[in-house]
Amino acid sequence: MAYRPRIGLALGSGSARGWSHIGVIRALERAGVVPDVVCGTSIGALVGAVYAAGRLDWLAEWTGKLTWGGVVGMLDLRMGGGLIEGSKLVRFFEQHFDDEGMAGLPKPFACVATELSTGREVWLRDGPVIDAVRASMALPGLFTPAQQKGRLLVDGGLVNPVPVSLCRAMGADIVIAVDLNWDLIGRRSRSATTAAAPEEDKTGVLATLLGKLRPAPRAAAGNPDEPPAPEMPSLLDVLGTSLNIMQVRITQSRLAGEPADVMIRPRLSNIAAMDYHRANLAIAEGERAATRVLPLIQDLLGPQLLPLDDASLDEEAAQ
Repeated sequence: MAYRPRIGLALGSGSARGWSHIGVIRALERAGVVPDVVCGTSIGALVGAVYAAGRLDWLAEWTGKLTWGGVVGMLDLRMGGGLIEGSKLVRFFEQHFDDEGMAGLPKPFACVATELSTGREVWLRDGPVIDAVRASMALPGLFTPAQQKGRLLVDGGLVNPVPVSLCRAMGADIVIAVDLNWDLIGRRSRSATTAAAPEEDKTGVLATLLGKLRPAPRAAAGNPDEPPAPEMPSLLDVLGTSLNIMQVRITQSRLAGEPADVMIRPRLSNIAAMDYHRANLAIAEGERAATRVLPLIQDLLGPQLLPLDDASLDEEAAQ
């Protein structure tokens, strides 16, 4: 009997851009590529856990109906360790997700977090799924750190944005990785303060906070012969862009030493970090990006992969 390689799927970090992971998984499964192991970082941990639990269709349906007002309603603001406590989000998934622990998932799953006190990379491979995902998503400054076993854990994207190494450790022979942030540097994407949501939908404390963080008006140039000064970004713009730079550089460094066998790179620079209400656009781009690399996956897996739909590939090539 021919040996079947064990396929791992490494879902990277990227805030709202992470909904594109749903499209990636759909495109892979339609082509007969069903991962044996799923690993994720940050939003990749959330999508990966739901997929490993067999609830991806539910997640796609929920995100497709999510509005900006719905996003705001999930946020419980506080000051101290982060702007968002995260309790509302945890309770929501507890109500819609039967958490029997990592060992109870139909598909092997693990995710990455960062120990705040030491900067050490932490692999979460057992215990409650929701707690692990909450720790992996604890973006510094936005979400409060998660407390587990006497440790404070924050977003895994600080140390391993695309967890190829964790997939290998989980026994994957071939790793398909999804990098959500590769095209962010040099392209000014919209920030959370300029998301394409009606201003009247941004209600309550969050609206007040975001309003105060908008940039001040730019002063007139003193010398007309000098080039105009760049527009001063808001605090959130600076933080968001800085995090993008960090994520891209760390990802490049990690993947150079721990390369994936196949890289999927959706084009998502037009989706801001807090654009969780734009899931349909992100999902469609994930499907497009995954479809483009199916021939490479077919070469790696050979007859293990179902025949590709030539018509769909021709259509994709024409775009």
